[in-house]
Amino acid sequence: MTSGAPSSPSPDAREDRARTVVAVDCNGADLGPAEVAAGAAIAAQRGVRVLLFGPADELGDPPDGVEIVDAPVSIAKAPDPVAAVRSTPEASIVQAARAVADGRAQALVCAGGTGAALAAGTFNVKRAHGIYRPALAIPLPVPRRPVTLLDVGASAEARREHLVQFAFMGAALSSALLGVSRPRVGLLSNGEEAARGSTLVLEAHAELLQRARAGLEAFEFVGNVEGGDVVNGRADVIVTDGFTGNIALKLMEGVSQTILGAVRDAATSSARGKVGGLLLRGALGPFREEIDPEAHGGAYLLGLRRLGVIPHGRFTRTGFAQAIVRAERGAREDLVGQTQRALSEGGALRPPPPVSAMAASLRETG
Repeated sequence: MTSGAPSSPSPDAREDRARTVVAVDCNGADLGPAEVAAGAAIAAQRGVRVLLFGPADELGDPPDGVEIVDAPVSIAKAPDPVAAVRSTPEASIVQAARAVADGRAQALVCAGGTGAALAAGTFNVKRAHGIYRPALAIPLPVPRRPVTLLDVGASAEARREHLVQFAFMGAALSSALLGVSRPRVGLLSNGEEAARGSTLVLEAHAELLQRARAGLEAFEFVGNVEGGDVVNGRADVIVTDGFTGNIALKLMEGVSQTILGAVRDAATSSARGKVGGLLLRGALGPFREEIDPEAHGGAYLLGLRRLGVIPHGRFTRTGFAQAIVRAERGAREDLVGQTQRALSEGGALRPPPPVSAMAASLRETG
């Protein structure tokens, strides 16, 4: 293949992009709705169509490719997100999720309030067929090779079958959007040995190992991995429950910010440090961009009938733009469909309820 300028998108690809719309909830961002709108404008410049939900008087005039729906009510900080979603249909996140459910948009981006986004998505977009629980998956800013960690907070508790499904979900994300061929999946534990870990880890390890021995097409199961393996490249996808995953993620964020701050302080503490900092700036620039969480756009909400992306509330317009672009690409690449096919082929979908239970349910609702 000869190198040169990228070829123009095919007519089918341009048509797919024209049909793909991302619904964005602007409320809840630390820097305010206008910063999210600025991110949407950047995404629109890259060819993404955006449907913005937020206070219209704060969002400015929309550029081409962006439509604004006036939705000033926010429940991003509600203490009980489930109750807030049920009782506040006019809330921006509820309206955005309903737009996805109705087919006016093909992906959802929420600028703040993970609990509200999860509740609005579950109640409106709904879980995909055969999914036990949604999961939040985040590509970690690890240099040289992307690592996906899930669940990082959708559910505090999990069962064996949930972790098994998370393995398939994470592998599909790693393959479809990060370009990893047959991802290596590890189970986060306190030791590499198969006999180490909680009851949940032991049960999930046993089932994943059994599936691996029977032949897994979707991914390679590498067994248990420890905390240090999260960033050393031993696995492409690391699976855990939402409680553990959220703690691991917040710990990594805190350590990375502390180290970067210490390096910055050292580089400005003396004349020699300032000179060294100037000499290293060119080399460290690309590295800093590589480990910047905003470059990955936030966490992917997997397990619903449509894709969701939840950027961190402290992101700037750059991070929100990336979240919108990633959501559009995930919808266009049919990440949800790829996940469902992998789960179905692996026999990991939730079985339908017995006929007797279905009949009883119909009698109760009749």
